[in-house]
Amino acid sequence: MSTSDLTRADETLPATSPETVLSDADLAALRRAVQVLERPSLAARLSAAAGAPLDLIGRSLPAPVTEAVGRSTEAAMRGAMRVALATLPRTDVAPVEGDGLGPAKAEGRLARLLGSGDTKHKALAALSGAVGGAFGLATLAVELPVSTTLMLRSIAEIAREEGEDLETPEGALACVQVFALGGRATAAETGSVLTESGYFAVRAALAKTLAEAARYAGSKTLLDQSAPALIRFTAQIAARFGVVVSQKVAAQAVPILGAFGGAAVNTAFMNHFQGTARAHFTVRRLERTYGAAAVRAAYEVEKAALGIA
Repeated sequence: MSTSDLTRADETLPATSPETVLSDADLAALRRAVQVLERPSLAARLSAAAGAPLDLIGRSLPAPVTEAVGRSTEAAMRGAMRVALATLPRTDVAPVEGDGLGPAKAEGRLARLLGSGDTKHKALAALSGAVGGAFGLATLAVELPVSTTLMLRSIAEIAREEGEDLETPEGALACVQVFALGGRATAAETGSVLTESGYFAVRAALAKTLAEAARYAGSKTLLDQSAPALIRFTAQIAARFGVVVSQKVAAQAVPILGAFGGAAVNTAFMNHFQGTARAHFTVRRLERTYGAAAVRAAYEVEKAALGIA
C-alpha cells in the first residue's frame, strides 16, 4: 500500500475511542468513580451499622419525623452554604451572619474551615452520631447541622486534593453539590425534577441554579443568604439530601442502637459522602484535563459495562 493510500485510509478512521483518550491510570480512576456514583451504597452501609435491613426499619417514617427531618435538612444546607461561601476570597468581605470569620485572608479561612484532616472529621462525626443515638430525634436539629458541616470540611479537603480551586464560587459550591449526589430519590420524595437518575442527569438538573448561585457569589462582597439564587440552589440540594437523611434517621431509630450504634451510623454516613466526593471531584479533575465531552463519553462506556441503563 502506497503512502497516499495510507493517508487516505487514516483519514477515514473514526475518532479516537474514549478508552484510548484517557491514560490507563485515569481510566481506572474514572471506573472507580462510576461504580460509586451510579451505585450508591449508603443503604447497605447504614443497614450494616444498624444491624437491620434499612427497608424494614425505614419503610415509612411518621409524619412528625419526616417534618423534623425536612426542617433539619434545610437548616443543615443553609449552614453548609454559609461555610462554603465563607471560603471565597474577597476584599473587605462582610461576614455572613453567624460565621464570625470577618475579612481574614483566604488561606486562613480555608485552613480554619477545613480543620486538621480526615481522622478528626470522622471522630467528630462519630461523636455527634453518638449523641444522636443516645438522645434520639430530639437532637436532630442540633446534630445534623454539626455532622453536615464536618462532612463539608472533609469534602472540601478531598476536592482540594483533586485539584479543585476552592477559592472560586463554582469550586466552593461544587462541594455543597456533593450532598445531592449521595443517593437516589423519586419525584414523590424530592418534590422536584431531581428524581432517581444518573450522575450526569443530576448535575444537569443542578447546572442552572449552581451557575446562578456562583455568579451571585462571585459578584457580591456581602453574601446575603436570602438571595433568590442561593435559596434556589440550597433548596434543590436539600430536597435530595433529605432523602438520605431520612435513611440515617431510620437507622438511628433502631431501639437497641444506642450511643455506640449512633456513632457507627454517623461514621457510615461520613464514609459514604467522602466516597461520593472523591468520585465527583475525580470526574471534575478529568474534565479539566481531557475536556467534558471526552470524559462523558468514557463515563458512559464504563456505565454500560456495569449494566446500568
